[in-house]
Amino acid sequence: MEFQGITVYDLYMLVNSKEEKYRKELESLKEVFLQGWVRTNRDNGSIGFIALNDGTCFKNIQLVYDEKNVSDYKTLSHVNTGAALAVRGKLMLTPNGKQPFEVNVSDFEIVGDVAEDYPLQKKAHSLEFLREIAHLRPRANTFNAVFRMRNAMSMAIHEFFQQAGFMYIHTPIITGNDAEGAGNTFGIYTNDKNPKTDFFGKEVALTVSGQLHVEPFALAFRDVYTFGPTFRAEHSNTTRHASEFWMIEPEIAFADLNDDMECIEACIKHCIDVALNECKDEMEFFNNFIDKSLKERLTHVLNSEFKRLTYTQAIEELQKAVKNGHKFENNKIEWGMDLQSEHERYLTEQVIKGPVFVTDYPKEMKAFYMRQNDDGKTVAACDLLVPYVGELVGGSQREERYDVLKKRMEEVGCMNGLEWYLDTRKYGGCPHAGFGIGFDRLLMYVTGIQNIRDVQPFPRTSDKIKY
Repeated sequence: MEFQGITVYDLYMLVNSKEEKYRKELESLKEVFLQGWVRTNRDNGSIGFIALNDGTCFKNIQLVYDEKNVSDYKTLSHVNTGAALAVRGKLMLTPNGKQPFEVNVSDFEIVGDVAEDYPLQKKAHSLEFLREIAHLRPRANTFNAVFRMRNAMSMAIHEFFQQAGFMYIHTPIITGNDAEGAGNTFGIYTNDKNPKTDFFGKEVALTVSGQLHVEPFALAFRDVYTFGPTFRAEHSNTTRHASEFWMIEPEIAFADLNDDMECIEACIKHCIDVALNECKDEMEFFNNFIDKSLKERLTHVLNSEFKRLTYTQAIEELQKAVKNGHKFENNKIEWGMDLQSEHERYLTEQVIKGPVFVTDYPKEMKAFYMRQNDDGKTVAACDLLVPYVGELVGGSQREERYDVLKKRMEEVGCMNGLEWYLDTRKYGGCPHAGFGIGFDRLLMYVTGIQNIRDVQPFPRTSDKIKY
């Protein structure tokens, strides 16, 4: 039979709407046509119940079928979890039930049957098990919610920057530089495998950051951003690292570090607001089944003023904590050290009790392009620390002074191949700043998911690739 018409999302919109035109449209629906996948099928002998999800929203719809209205009751009662199903039936409002409506089935078609060894059954599955069936896990509740949130956060990022007048720039994935020397790169070769005679005539790699390529556009369009895939060839088998991940990297012209931090705060708050208010079903699921304090923590950050603390003050607070008996895994706290996650979390959770920008890091710890402060020891950089995860965003004011930047590039040995980058300070440069948000880590933050492999559709890490 042929089907067309309405989705589960549309039905929920109609039922929940208070507008008169939608109420009339709902009342005019005598029968509905739905297509989706069976989540559960419960047969009580003469009446059965199917939870159907059609992919248009997180919620399922309940289908009710009985022997009087369905001619082939036995076949429908034996439809397995995972099967693709098309149904025709009568929409019944059930305001006093667990859900606002259900569909009484009158006709159906099994569009795609499912084998008996279908691995997703009505029981709890571990995240580790579901990683092994990445091609099927989007159908599980957790990943249904995760990838809906991924979509919503992608849109939230674009909405925020587009509404603020930023221009979206597509920076290259293939590059001849490693941005800040922040990690090992994936070299790109053809069958020749000799970088001197190969396709590009020089060594090239997959990008670790789009920042250097987006900066020149800020000096033409003022406020810009890039949002795309980045790659790092590190054997970091942790819950927070992946070989392929997405980065959000804005750049704002005629701006300093304070402007940068204001933009970061507004962006993060916008994303949290979207998660809490536009993804309520998904957030309810995460709060109930992933992290019971999630909504409370996100609401606290949304309503907080982001505090500011210099790196020097942060070191003093950590030293004070050690003196008072606090035990860190790395208890040797000294100026010039790289803060670990435990130190960052202590600062945001115990000292500030909320989100905090740590600023003015030692220049040896940070990338060559960060603006040097007048003290000659630190740079105008910031890391946003938030409770539960520690660092969420990193940013800086860029060094706009030609001579200072040239000297620093020579000191760290990155001049070769980046002459064009130095040119941007030579030809009409201006103070500018930017930051980077690891999109996958942002997703971990707003969902409570603790492993980066569980917020990426097909994660790429330093082990065998199955998909």
